[in-house]
Amino acid sequence: MQRDAIDFGRTSVPQLFVRLFIPTLTGLLFGSLLNVTDGIFVGRGVGSDALAAVNIVAPLFLLTTGVVLMFASGVSIVAAIHLSKGNVKAANINVTQALTIPFVLIALLLSVVVLMPREVTILFGGSERLVPYVTDYLRCAAIGILMCVPLFVGMFVVRLDGSPNFAMMVNIINSLLNIGLDYLFVFPLEMGIKGAAIATSMASTVSALVMMGYFVFRSRQIRFYHPKFSHKAIRLTMRNAGYMVKLGVSTFLGETALSCMMIVGNYMFMSRLQEDGVAAFSVACYLFPLVFMVGNAIAQSALPIISYNHGLGRHDRIAHTFRLSMTVAATAGTLITLLGIFGGHLLAGLFLEPGIHSWEIAAQGLPLYALSFVFFTLNLVLIGYYQALEKPQPATVFMLLRGYVLIIPIFIILPNIFGDEGLWLATPISEALTFIVIVGYYLRKKTLIR
Repeated sequence: MQRDAIDFGRTSVPQLFVRLFIPTLTGLLFGSLLNVTDGIFVGRGVGSDALAAVNIVAPLFLLTTGVVLMFASGVSIVAAIHLSKGNVKAANINVTQALTIPFVLIALLLSVVVLMPREVTILFGGSERLVPYVTDYLRCAAIGILMCVPLFVGMFVVRLDGSPNFAMMVNIINSLLNIGLDYLFVFPLEMGIKGAAIATSMASTVSALVMMGYFVFRSRQIRFYHPKFSHKAIRLTMRNAGYMVKLGVSTFLGETALSCMMIVGNYMFMSRLQEDGVAAFSVACYLFPLVFMVGNAIAQSALPIISYNHGLGRHDRIAHTFRLSMTVAATAGTLITLLGIFGGHLLAGLFLEPGIHSWEIAAQGLPLYALSFVFFTLNLVLIGYYQALEKPQPATVFMLLRGYVLIIPIFIILPNIFGDEGLWLATPISEALTFIVIVGYYLRKKTLIR
């Protein structure tokens, strides 16, 4: 595979965006396909309680993924600016720090969590009936969670290094390997929910090793830098890590916002519709990352272009990239929303046996839930725009607004007004209100600049 030789400063913006977007979207969609297929295998091969259990554990996965993506998005901005100024050594130091720090943090977290499966189940809105499933899944999936550190950080950095096709290839390898092992362990070998978790861990480990091999054998500019442990080196590492966290914190909040939505939703669905309600809600939670991946692909494709040209002071190219990414986001978000509205019964039937109670709940609720998809996609791109410009404050505020400030009270209040339908409308209303606020802020700032 030849390197992609991308020039972020001179290649035309549409051509540059397409060269980044197509492989990024393809790779992330394979990741979403993996997520959806995993849910199908668990729901149809093990049962609705197992599907509900995975939804209970999912917020923990999103929390750890949020930590990784916080460093990944932060370092991609910092390293892009360093590279635009010819400072390759600084970029390499930052990349090495972005790999090692979250690896240590998540290893420490997982070492505690795997010893407390019952507490995790109850904390995240589950019941005693789901504890055995959560225990089996959590303990077997821990290695896979840890391997997401080099895998996800590598995805961002490899694209910045000019090899988006390699990042796409690794995502495809991870997805296909996971799907194949998932089927083998769940159906022919009848390993149940343990099999699904082991498949995830094995696929993530192989993919992470392939990704790390890129930096050893194929990298154009970015390579690992030998860490130093002097007092000065540690102080500079903490400073760099703090700046990466500052730039990437909105990405972290975006991932943990999904966790917040799942946890609050689990509690509310359990209180009104019991385990069948949680199983139905889990279908929506399996589909939501698919929407996230589309919006994230657009935001990730725009991010290095905006950050690199921000370092060069090329405001015309930044504006062009912003307009293009918003157009793509609006089109893609609308299409996905229509799919969710008119295909709710079919989507629910992928995960749950048609006719059972949990399937009926999901089939009736998904068309309402799908109204959030277009707003969510646009919000991701808008927040990513402010991240790329080294403006973490508005990006953080907007992510807090959509992920915590609005979703929690809306999720609690709406069911008292609209009944069970209010459970499904909480996310669409939260995303729509956030979009209105962001657009208002953008237009106000644009007016003030004029």
